[in-house]
Amino acid sequence: MRDQIKFSAGENPYAVEYGGFYRRWMPMLTDIDELVTAVGKIKSTTEESWIPVWSAFAYEHERKGDEFIKENKQEKAYNEFMLAKTYLSIARYPGEITESKRKISAECSRVYRKACELLEPKVEIVKVSCGDKEITCHFRCPNGADKTAAVLIMCGADMFKEDRGWASQHAIDNGLASLVMDGPATGENPFPWEPESVSAWMAAIDYLAGRPEVDENKIGAFGISRGGYSVVQLAGSYPEMVKAIVANAGHPFGYKMTEEEMINFVKARNDRAQHVFGQIGDPPSFPPWTVEKEQTLFEKWSLSSLGILDKINQPMLLINGKKDHLAPIGNIYFLLENGPPHGREARIYPDAGHCAFKYQDHWAAASFEWLSKKLSEIKL
Repeated sequence: MRDQIKFSAGENPYAVEYGGFYRRWMPMLTDIDELVTAVGKIKSTTEESWIPVWSAFAYEHERKGDEFIKENKQEKAYNEFMLAKTYLSIARYPGEITESKRKISAECSRVYRKACELLEPKVEIVKVSCGDKEITCHFRCPNGADKTAAVLIMCGADMFKEDRGWASQHAIDNGLASLVMDGPATGENPFPWEPESVSAWMAAIDYLAGRPEVDENKIGAFGISRGGYSVVQLAGSYPEMVKAIVANAGHPFGYKMTEEEMINFVKARNDRAQHVFGQIGDPPSFPPWTVEKEQTLFEKWSLSSLGILDKINQPMLLINGKKDHLAPIGNIYFLLENGPPHGREARIYPDAGHCAFKYQDHWAAASFEWLSKKLSEIKL
């Protein structure tokens, strides 16, 4: 079935396409036929139709996981619980915008923690303090670690920390400790989505540096989509502590889109704005987009506007699909054309879209191998 799926740089929740709406979750699903079956049952994106469809598949996988627990088949149970978590993640999309979405988000967290109980080393639920706020995060560390390198795993706009368990596993596989944090204004991160909220990411770095298992001089960061932007912003805001980064996608670094790119970008945002993921009668879950609105945000968020472009001097690995409709590939070239003359690497997938999720099996493990290597090369 995977070989029959077409590519589309769009946001159609009624179709399974590479680069399309379900790109976020497809790498976490083992049975694409089941995903196609579930999508075929959707009559509306409003929650009275959306949540029951995805919840039904989720709870069936949780039931199977419970049966495997009784049979002492923990690996199979873990896989079933993670599938249940992923379907609940789809159910809560685009986030906790209604009471029903908040309840299903809590269910997603519950099932994920159920899966985590079967992991070794364990996932530790921790609180990161920043000002008068606390952020709930997931910390994981190789057993017996003593002053090991670590990575902050930064989530994006609509994928929460429960959706990044695979990233923390790649960290473990490469001898790295990890801290997974929701992006500002999502999940259990109470900060708003504003440039100043980089302070929350900085607090997460400080938390890692304060862990006795972690070498405070060897901390990197990894982010995807909006998290890909955030990881670069963090690198420029806290260069003395962040020593290497992987940024998958990300926008706007400072690249100014061509007229054609801007038209396609605004169209993609407006295609997404057609859908209501909340209650019947609610306005669309995403606001309509315009060229003027995008230009205003560019001036607010570009690295030059924030005064940090020239402060980013860490080793950097940049990843994306060439057909990205939400973070145009020019953003990668912008970062390659600015900054130090060495230390920046890129991998672009010519037939992939936003974040190149189609090739996650290729870039995910490689990203953490790269981080481990760069952090290990740091000499004090």
